[in-house]
Amino acid sequence: MGKALFDKIWDSHVITDLGNGFILMHIDRLLLHDMSGGKAMKEAIELGHVPAQPRLIYGTPDHTMSTKPGRTEKTHPPGEPLILSMRETTRKFGIKLFDLGQDGNGIVHVVGPEQGLTLPGTTLVCGDSHTSTHGGMGALAYGIGASELVHVIATQTMVQRKPKRFRVSFDGKLQPGVTSKDMILHLIGDVGTAAGTGFAVEYAGSAVRALSVEARLTLCNLTIEMGARTGMVAPDDTTYEFLHGRDYAPKDAMWDRAVAYWRTLPSDPDTDFDREHTIDMAKVAPQITWGTSPEHVIAVDRAIPDPTTAGEKRGAWEAALQYQGLEPGKPIEGTKVDWVFIGSCTNSRISDIRAAAEIVKGRRKADHVTAWVVPGSERIKKEAESEGLDKVFLEAGFEWREPGCSMCLASNGERVPPGQRSVSTSNRNFVGRQGPGARTHLASPAMAAAAAIKGAIADVRKL
Repeated sequence: MGKALFDKIWDSHVITDLGNGFILMHIDRLLLHDMSGGKAMKEAIELGHVPAQPRLIYGTPDHTMSTKPGRTEKTHPPGEPLILSMRETTRKFGIKLFDLGQDGNGIVHVVGPEQGLTLPGTTLVCGDSHTSTHGGMGALAYGIGASELVHVIATQTMVQRKPKRFRVSFDGKLQPGVTSKDMILHLIGDVGTAAGTGFAVEYAGSAVRALSVEARLTLCNLTIEMGARTGMVAPDDTTYEFLHGRDYAPKDAMWDRAVAYWRTLPSDPDTDFDREHTIDMAKVAPQITWGTSPEHVIAVDRAIPDPTTAGEKRGAWEAALQYQGLEPGKPIEGTKVDWVFIGSCTNSRISDIRAAAEIVKGRRKADHVTAWVVPGSERIKKEAESEGLDKVFLEAGFEWREPGCSMCLASNGERVPPGQRSVSTSNRNFVGRQGPGARTHLASPAMAAAAAIKGAIADVRKL
């Protein structure tokens, strides 16, 4: 029986079998951010541990930093102690920090692929649940908790129990207006937020193979929202073209050796997965969430669901509709929007910004809408500005911000006011996620841009 992509990476990183289903795994990359990473470094030092492999650890502040133009670490005062702590500990142990305003700074899950730190066949962890993003490049990537972070800092290893394998195939071509964000939201709506629990997910099929690397990163980003810790796409020529020449990618003869190895990683044709699920792309339309879970999602041209049809989930649906201020049976298209947020580790890459700008160009946002564009990194910001995309947004009445997590989770003080409605390109629409009482609808960058222009949830295909 053949081996899956996941098995090949897993097996090559096992240090020893600990028994009872647990192994000790070597970790190739540890990424730190200001909220979890700085705290874990401090805790490890207080416990008497020093970083075992500083050269394999990289940090960037992103979660608690203001994205206001011209910001410094002082702009959002609660974030200042975190960035100062990161600077102190990374300097002390020779860990590379992509600091505020420096080339390379940005959202941790944007910086890793952008710098070539994320490589096929590697293991990568970070104290953030959406570390699954990096699997879009054929890496085995996990989000880990505080105690695991300390363990990795001290030993460059992690104790793990092997999950089962789940392959999701997207077959066919993407329909007009459909993106990888729509693909993953449709999947979560189809199988639910617990479908991936206990599994490592591999995304396959002709539609996945046709995606750019950045779109694959979006696909894997929301894997955690279906209950799995890791999602993966097998590397291919698209991956290698994306990686070639990046700062930390292998060079010269090592590049050739690396690519030869990477070509051995895709799942063997006779691999037997523990679970399979197939999505027909002809049935995937632009998506929008209506409730307070990523599985509360429908095509934008559908009506708001009726809780009486939800069976055992009726109570949850009713509570979600009440929180969101929506009525079942009514079209979701046309629902008034107050805020639009284009950013986060899900959709803040240059391709995302270009897609939104294409909708916005030559138009102006609705007067009552506050619309932000927050690039995922300093490099993306500069690249977008070199293409004039910042001017497209500014002329349309949007705000053009500094890189950071921003309004995805509102931990830097940037929030949607209570009771107001947001269309967001981020990954979670939980109660209060974008601020107390905020109502969030998840969508692709193009759909978010369309909502800003129309002043309401809109079908991007009509623009």
